[in-house]
Amino acid sequence: MSATTGGLRILIVDDHAVVREGLMRILGGTGEGWVVSEASSGFQAIERLRREPVDLVIVDLSMPGMSGLELIRRIRDEFGRVAVLVLSMHAEEQYAMRAFKAGANGYVTKDGASAELVGAVRKVAGGGAYVSGDLAARVVLQLNGSIGTARHAQLSDRELEVLRRLVAGERPTAIAESLHLSVKTVSTHKSRIQEKLQLPTLADLVRYGLEHDLQGDRAATPRNRAA
Repeated sequence: MSATTGGLRILIVDDHAVVREGLMRILGGTGEGWVVSEASSGFQAIERLRREPVDLVIVDLSMPGMSGLELIRRIRDEFGRVAVLVLSMHAEEQYAMRAFKAGANGYVTKDGASAELVGAVRKVAGGGAYVSGDLAARVVLQLNGSIGTARHAQLSDRELEVLRRLVAGERPTAIAESLHLSVKTVSTHKSRIQEKLQLPTLADLVRYGLEHDLQGDRAATPRNRAA
Protein backbone atom coordinates (compact mmCIF):
# COMPACT_ATOMS: atom_id res chain seq x y z
CA MET A 1 0.00 0.00 0.00
CA SER A 2 1.15 3.53 -0.70
CA ALA A 3 2.82 5.43 2.11
CA THR A 4 0.33 8.28 1.61
CA THR A 5 -3.22 8.05 2.97
CA GLY A 6 -4.74 10.77 0.79
CA GLY A 7 -7.87 9.50 -0.94
CA LEU A 8 -7.79 6.34 1.17
CA ARG A 9 -10.76 4.02 0.54
CA ILE A 10 -11.99 2.55 3.84
CA LEU A 11 -14.65 -0.09 4.49
CA ILE A 12 -16.15 -0.32 8.00
CA VAL A 13 -17.55 -3.74 8.94
CA ASP A 14 -19.65 -3.89 12.10
CA ASP A 15 -23.12 -5.27 12.82
CA HIS A 16 -24.04 -2.28 15.01
CA ALA A 17 -25.42 0.65 12.99
CA VAL A 18 -24.55 3.14 15.74
CA VAL A 19 -20.90 2.04 15.63
CA ARG A 20 -20.73 2.38 11.85
CA GLU A 21 -22.32 5.82 11.97
CA GLY A 22 -19.93 6.99 14.68
CA LEU A 23 -16.87 5.71 12.84
CA MET A 24 -17.98 7.29 9.57
CA ARG A 25 -18.30 10.65 11.35
CA ILE A 26 -14.87 10.31 12.93
CA LEU A 27 -13.09 9.24 9.74
CA GLY A 28 -15.05 11.60 7.51
CA GLY A 29 -14.16 14.54 9.74
CA THR A 30 -10.39 14.21 9.43
CA GLY A 31 -10.14 16.42 6.35
CA GLU A 32 -8.01 13.74 4.68
CA GLY A 33 -10.44 13.18 1.81
CA TRP A 34 -10.97 9.56 2.84
CA VAL A 35 -13.80 7.70 1.11
CA VAL A 36 -15.63 5.67 3.76
CA SER A 37 -18.23 2.98 3.11
CA GLU A 38 -19.88 0.44 5.41
CA ALA A 39 -21.04 -3.17 5.64
CA SER A 40 -23.15 -4.77 8.36
CA SER A 41 -21.75 -8.30 8.06
CA GLY A 42 -18.76 -10.27 6.85
CA PHE A 43 -20.72 -11.60 3.90
CA GLN A 44 -21.74 -8.10 2.81
CA ALA A 45 -18.12 -6.96 3.21
CA ILE A 46 -16.88 -9.69 0.84
CA GLU A 47 -19.50 -8.65 -1.72
CA ARG A 48 -18.41 -5.01 -1.50
CA LEU A 49 -14.72 -5.93 -1.79
CA ARG A 50 -15.47 -7.85 -4.97
CA ARG A 51 -17.32 -4.86 -6.47
CA GLU A 52 -15.40 -1.85 -5.17
CA PRO A 53 -11.71 -0.96 -4.74
CA VAL A 54 -10.85 -0.79 -1.01
CA ASP A 55 -7.50 0.01 0.61
CA LEU A 56 -8.28 -0.70 4.26
CA VAL A 57 -11.00 -2.60 6.11
CA ILE A 58 -11.92 -1.85 9.73
CA VAL A 59 -13.30 -5.06 11.24
CA ASP A 60 -15.21 -5.87 14.41
CA LEU A 61 -14.38 -9.32 15.79
CA SER A 62 -17.78 -10.21 17.26
CA MET A 63 -20.36 -10.40 14.51
CA PRO A 64 -23.16 -12.88 13.81
CA GLY A 65 -22.68 -15.29 10.93
CA MET A 66 -19.14 -14.82 9.65
CA SER A 67 -16.97 -13.78 12.59
CA GLY A 68 -14.37 -11.05 12.34
CA LEU A 69 -11.56 -13.61 12.43
CA GLU A 70 -13.13 -15.55 9.56
CA LEU A 71 -13.53 -12.32 7.59
CA ILE A 72 -9.87 -11.39 8.14
CA ARG A 73 -8.77 -14.76 6.80
CA ARG A 74 -11.08 -14.39 3.76
CA ILE A 75 -9.70 -10.92 3.05
CA ARG A 76 -6.13 -12.14 3.35
CA ASP A 77 -6.79 -15.09 1.02
CA GLU A 78 -8.84 -13.27 -1.61
CA PHE A 79 -7.73 -9.62 -1.36
CA GLY A 80 -4.15 -9.91 -0.19
CA ARG A 81 -3.15 -6.25 -0.64
CA VAL A 82 -6.05 -4.89 1.42
CA ALA A 83 -4.97 -3.81 4.92
CA VAL A 84 -7.05 -4.87 7.94
CA LEU A 85 -7.46 -2.93 11.18
CA VAL A 86 -9.41 -4.60 13.98
CA LEU A 87 -11.58 -2.37 16.18
CA SER A 88 -12.84 -4.49 19.06
CA MET A 89 -14.25 -4.21 22.56
CA HIS A 90 -11.88 -7.03 23.60
CA ALA A 91 -8.77 -5.64 25.30
CA GLU A 92 -7.39 -9.08 26.14
CA GLU A 93 -4.14 -10.06 24.44
CA GLN A 94 -5.57 -13.43 23.36
CA TYR A 95 -7.97 -11.72 20.95
CA ALA A 96 -5.23 -9.52 19.48
CA MET A 97 -2.93 -12.49 18.96
CA ARG A 98 -5.69 -14.42 17.18
CA ALA A 99 -6.43 -11.41 14.98
CA PHE A 100 -2.79 -10.98 13.95
CA LYS A 101 -2.46 -14.71 13.34
CA ALA A 102 -5.49 -14.48 11.01
CA GLY A 103 -3.75 -11.69 9.06
CA ALA A 104 -4.71 -8.36 10.67
CA ASN A 105 -2.31 -5.40 10.39
CA GLY A 106 -3.53 -3.51 13.44
CA TYR A 107 -5.66 -3.83 16.58
CA VAL A 108 -7.42 -1.00 18.42
CA THR A 109 -9.91 -1.28 21.27
CA LYS A 110 -13.28 0.49 21.12
CA ASP A 111 -12.73 2.31 24.40
CA GLY A 112 -9.80 4.24 22.93
CA ALA A 113 -9.88 7.85 21.76
CA SER A 114 -10.93 8.76 18.23
CA ALA A 115 -7.47 10.27 17.75
CA GLU A 116 -5.94 6.83 18.36
CA LEU A 117 -8.20 5.27 15.74
CA VAL A 118 -7.25 7.89 13.16
CA GLY A 119 -3.56 7.41 13.97
CA ALA A 120 -3.92 3.64 13.64
CA VAL A 121 -5.61 4.05 10.25
CA ARG A 122 -2.75 6.22 9.01
CA LYS A 123 -0.12 3.79 10.32
CA VAL A 124 -1.73 0.66 8.86
CA ALA A 125 -2.59 2.36 5.56
CA GLY A 126 1.04 3.38 5.26
CA GLY A 127 2.15 -0.24 5.44
CA GLY A 128 2.89 -0.40 9.17
CA ALA A 129 1.38 -2.27 12.11
CA TYR A 130 -0.45 -0.89 15.13
CA VAL A 131 -1.48 -2.19 18.56
CA SER A 132 -2.98 -0.15 21.40
CA GLY A 133 -0.26 0.67 23.94
CA ASP A 134 -1.16 -1.37 27.04
CA LEU A 135 -2.34 -4.26 24.91
CA ALA A 136 0.93 -4.29 22.94
CA ALA A 137 2.91 -4.69 26.15
CA ARG A 138 0.79 -7.65 27.25
CA VAL A 139 1.10 -9.31 23.85
CA VAL A 140 4.90 -9.06 24.04
CA LEU A 141 4.96 -10.37 27.61
CA GLN A 142 2.86 -13.37 26.63
CA LEU A 143 4.93 -14.09 23.53
CA ASN A 144 8.21 -14.07 25.47
CA GLY A 145 6.76 -16.16 28.30
CA SER A 146 6.87 -13.46 30.98
CA ILE A 147 3.18 -13.98 31.70
CA GLY A 148 1.31 -17.24 31.58
CA THR A 149 -1.07 -18.23 28.81
CA ALA A 150 -4.72 -18.40 29.84
CA ARG A 151 -6.42 -21.78 29.62
CA HIS A 152 -8.85 -20.57 26.97
CA ALA A 153 -5.92 -19.97 24.60
CA GLN A 154 -6.27 -23.64 23.64
CA LEU A 155 -9.84 -23.12 22.38
CA SER A 156 -10.54 -22.80 18.67
CA ASP A 157 -11.82 -19.45 17.41
CA ARG A 158 -15.36 -20.84 17.18
CA GLU A 159 -15.18 -22.35 20.68
CA LEU A 160 -13.98 -19.03 22.08
CA GLU A 161 -16.92 -17.27 20.43
CA VAL A 162 -19.39 -19.79 21.88
CA LEU A 163 -17.79 -19.41 25.32
CA ARG A 164 -18.02 -15.63 25.10
CA ARG A 165 -21.73 -15.82 24.28
CA LEU A 166 -22.43 -18.35 27.04
CA VAL A 167 -20.74 -16.03 29.52
CA ALA A 168 -22.93 -13.19 28.23
CA GLY A 169 -25.99 -15.24 29.16
CA GLU A 170 -27.10 -16.29 25.67
CA ARG A 171 -29.00 -19.57 25.38
CA PRO A 172 -27.73 -22.28 22.98
CA THR A 173 -30.68 -21.65 20.64
CA ALA A 174 -29.82 -17.94 20.39
CA ILE A 175 -26.13 -18.71 19.89
CA ALA A 176 -26.99 -21.18 17.14
CA GLU A 177 -29.13 -18.58 15.37
CA SER A 178 -26.51 -15.82 15.67
CA LEU A 179 -23.64 -17.99 14.44
CA HIS A 180 -25.68 -19.83 11.80
CA LEU A 181 -25.05 -23.19 13.49
CA SER A 182 -27.31 -26.00 14.64
CA VAL A 183 -28.19 -26.25 18.33
CA LYS A 184 -26.50 -29.66 18.34
CA THR A 185 -23.26 -28.12 17.07
CA VAL A 186 -23.38 -25.43 19.76
CA SER A 187 -23.91 -28.14 22.40
CA THR A 188 -20.92 -30.03 21.03
CA HIS A 189 -18.79 -26.89 21.22
CA LYS A 190 -19.95 -26.32 24.80
CA SER A 191 -18.98 -29.87 25.79
CA ARG A 192 -15.54 -29.50 24.21
CA ILE A 193 -15.01 -26.16 25.94
CA GLN A 194 -15.87 -27.70 29.31
CA GLU A 195 -13.54 -30.60 28.64
CA LYS A 196 -10.61 -28.43 27.53
CA LEU A 197 -11.00 -25.97 30.41
CA GLN A 198 -11.86 -28.73 32.92
CA LEU A 199 -14.97 -26.87 34.02
CA PRO A 200 -17.81 -29.33 34.69
CA THR A 201 -20.80 -26.97 34.87
CA LEU A 202 -22.18 -23.95 33.04
CA ALA A 203 -21.83 -21.95 36.24
CA ASP A 204 -18.12 -22.78 36.27
CA LEU A 205 -17.82 -21.64 32.64
CA VAL A 206 -19.57 -18.36 33.37
CA ARG A 207 -17.43 -17.73 36.45
CA TYR A 208 -14.26 -18.41 34.47
CA GLY A 209 -15.41 -16.15 31.64
CA LEU A 210 -16.19 -13.26 33.96
CA GLU A 211 -12.83 -13.64 35.69
CA HIS A 212 -11.10 -13.38 32.29
CA ASP A 213 -13.29 -10.57 30.88
CA LEU A 214 -14.87 -12.77 28.20
CA GLN A 215 -18.40 -11.38 28.43
CA GLY A 216 -20.36 -10.36 25.36
CA ASP A 217 -19.98 -7.46 22.95
CA ARG A 218 -21.67 -4.09 23.25
CA ALA A 219 -22.20 -1.35 20.71
CA ALA A 220 -19.53 1.25 21.35
CA THR A 221 -17.46 3.80 19.49
CA PRO A 222 -14.10 5.33 20.36
CA ARG A 223 -14.42 8.27 22.71
CA ASN A 224 -14.21 11.55 20.89
CA ARG A 225 -11.65 13.22 23.10
CA ALA A 226 -8.66 15.31 22.22
CA ALA A 227 -5.36 13.66 21.33
